[in-house]
Amino acid sequence: MSNMAALDTLERPLRDLRISVTDRCNFRCPYCMPKEVFGRDYSFLPREELLSFEEITRLARIFVANGVEKLRLTGGEPLLRRDLETLVSMLAEIDGVEDLAMTTNGSLLAPRANILKAAGLKRVTISVDSLDEAVFKVMNDVDFPLDAVLEAIEAANDAGLTPIKLDMVVKRGVNDADILDMARYFRGSGHIVRFIEYMDVGNTNGWRLDDVVPAAEIISRINAVWPIEPLPANYPGEVAERFRYVDGKGEIGVIASVTQPFCGGCTRARLTADGQLFTCLFATKGYNLKKLLRAGASNAEIERYIRSVWGARDDRYSELRASNTIPLEKVEMSRIGG
Repeated sequence: MSNMAALDTLERPLRDLRISVTDRCNFRCPYCMPKEVFGRDYSFLPREELLSFEEITRLARIFVANGVEKLRLTGGEPLLRRDLETLVSMLAEIDGVEDLAMTTNGSLLAPRANILKAAGLKRVTISVDSLDEAVFKVMNDVDFPLDAVLEAIEAANDAGLTPIKLDMVVKRGVNDADILDMARYFRGSGHIVRFIEYMDVGNTNGWRLDDVVPAAEIISRINAVWPIEPLPANYPGEVAERFRYVDGKGEIGVIASVTQPFCGGCTRARLTADGQLFTCLFATKGYNLKKLLRAGASNAEIERYIRSVWGARDDRYSELRASNTIPLEKVEMSRIGG
């Protein structure tokens, strides 16, 4: 297999692969899996449609041979996938994987943090949309208690799954009053809070521009209380803009995909739980890698296909969003894993 990074039409290399291991989640956050759509009768993927751990690992090896350095496990809620630590240890053994991380809602993490770390997981990103119990329950919409997620953060820290990133999706009038509480609570903890502009992912979350709190406003609210200064990106294609507290109490990030798109540096591909490759979070179509795998395609054939898909990629949805008047049938966040 080639060890050359695949480049797309805008010369963006393929560096990051986000792997969704399940389309199921035990939360019903309105911006991702609203209850009225993902209710009792919603049919999730049957087990045989999911990629096996062996299939995921085989694809990951091919992606790594073509420039991918970072793997991230997502969902749905990835810890709903049984024996996930087995997959972690399989992926951790691939030569060339520099970072192996997971995004989780934290609900199932506390008892498994040590096992995941021992299997080779390096760090976790945990979603925390509010530190106000009532608002937190409104945001997860299944009455899940905040304390259990705060315990998961402690467990992940004790296990060494660090630095821990904490993602807060900010929606005006819902949880934007909690921005300062979030910053205050985690200042000096060593954890990095990332404030995320509410995005128009999928078709079901009822997104409106009025609901977005622009990153610039978030930054100015925090800066007014604790002065902050910008930090350089950790690596090319990093999506969060980084800031540090001037008093040395750590760093925060903002992800401004609505008001300050970062498509130009995007190096991410996404693999759904049923083996579809998506080249953009806002994509309208995927490319079926599972079909190739199960039809007996060789690694070389799969590699050629992946390189041809990435090579034709010209996605820059967020940059074009302002001028796009035609609503697109986009893939749902719960399938694509954010």
